[in-house]
Amino acid sequence: MRLIIQRVSHAAVRVGHTTVGEIGHGLLVLAGVAASDTSATAALLAEKTAHLRVFADAEGKFNHSLVDVAGAALVVSQFTLYADVRKGRRPNFTAAAPPELAVPVLEAYVQGLRELNIPVQTGQFGAMMQVTLVNEGPVTIILDSANWAQPRTVAARRNT
Repeated sequence: MRLIIQRVSHAAVRVGHTTVGEIGHGLLVLAGVAASDTSATAALLAEKTAHLRVFADAEGKFNHSLVDVAGAALVVSQFTLYADVRKGRRPNFTAAAPPELAVPVLEAYVQGLRELNIPVQTGQFGAMMQVTLVNEGPVTIILDSANWAQPRTVAARRNT
């Protein structure tokens, strides 16, 4: 899974003229699913999202998580996070999971957040959506499950 996580004071998603999801203080999560992703991947990233310390404490340091601040999450599916633009001018989306694989993984991610007592709103899978947000900070974090097996630092790579 590939997630773009933005700390927001407000975010909403509309389909046509209808608002299908809206939150105040919390995280907007744009979520892409790869064909290799599973419900276990979704659970890992839900846990990481809920406990990611991107909210400031009284001293302005990133010491609080979504759980700590009782924030909400707005999760919007976005297969374009797996766009391959290395060749040609039109993005290739073959790395994105087809709907029959992506929907259950996205549902597992949302359910994982809910099990951690995070109020969750969602977009509408497969629909043309309009997303609005007020990014606080701005704070934008990328989580990619493909990076979990890689070393964190240059020093760590030298030691392997």
